[in-house]
Amino acid sequence: MNLSENNYPILEFYPEKEALIEPSKILKQMNVPDICIIPLYRRVFQVLEEKGYLEIITELEGNVLPNLKFYRLDLEGFSITLVSPCLGSPFAAINLDYAITLGCSKFLVIGSCGVLDSEIERNQLIIPTSAIRDEGTSYHYIPPSREIEMDPEIVSKIHEYLNNKGIKNRMGKTWTTGGIFRETPSKIRARKAEGAITVEMEAAALFAVTKFRKVKLGYILAAGDDVSGLEWDRRLTTKSLDFYEKFFWLSVDVASAIYG
Repeated sequence: MNLSENNYPILEFYPEKEALIEPSKILKQMNVPDICIIPLYRRVFQVLEEKGYLEIITELEGNVLPNLKFYRLDLEGFSITLVSPCLGSPFAAINLDYAITLGCSKFLVIGSCGVLDSEIERNQLIIPTSAIRDEGTSYHYIPPSREIEMDPEIVSKIHEYLNNKGIKNRMGKTWTTGGIFRETPSKIRARKAEGAITVEMEAAALFAVTKFRKVKLGYILAAGDDVSGLEWDRRLTTKSLDFYEKFFWLSVDVASAIYG
C-alpha cells in the first residue's frame, strides 16, 4: 500500500528549525547547572521537598496541569537541575525543551515501564537502547522512521556503571505508545516480535527532542507491570518512598559518572 503524505499527516515532516512558538519566547536562559535529572515520579519530589533539599529556580504557571517547576539541588562538589514530573510524550517533550532553553544540555531521565518479558523482575532496571515510535510527538522533531536510538555511548556508560556497582540491569528496545488503553494482545505480540522488552510513553519523544536540539540524554527504566501474557499482571506491591528515593540517588550517581 502506498502511503501518501497527504493521507497520513504524521508522515509529513517539515524541516524548518524555527517554529512560530519557541520555548525561548516563554522561558529565558538562566544560570543553572548543566546536568539535569528528570524523575518521572511525583514521590521523588515529595521526599526531597520534605527534607529541604530543593531550591526553586523558576516556575511556569499551568492553567490545566500543575505548575512546571525547575529546581536546583546542590551536593558536595556537584549541582544538578531537576524538572518536575509529567506523563506522556507531548508533555515530556515540552518539559525537555523548556529545560534545554533554561540552559541544561546533559540529561538523565528515570521512570517506570511495563514489561513484555515475564522474566524481567519488578523494579529491575532497564536501559532502553532504542524506541519503537508508536506515538505522535517524535514525528514533529525528526523525520519518520520505525525506531529511534538512544545515544549508544550513553547506553554503554550507564550499563558499565550499573554493572560495576553490581546492580542488576538489562539493555533492550522499548515500545513508546501513545495509547495506554490500546495495548491489545495482537499489538503486544507484534512489538515483542520486533524485539521490544518494555512499553512506556515517553522515550521516543525524548530521544527525538535530543537529536533535534543536539543535547545528550540517558534514560533508565524501572520494571513495573507485566503485559507479556494472556492476562494483565499488575504485579502490585506497596512501593515505599524508600524505593523512589534510592532510585533517584542512584540516578544522581549515574549522572555524575557519565557527565561529570
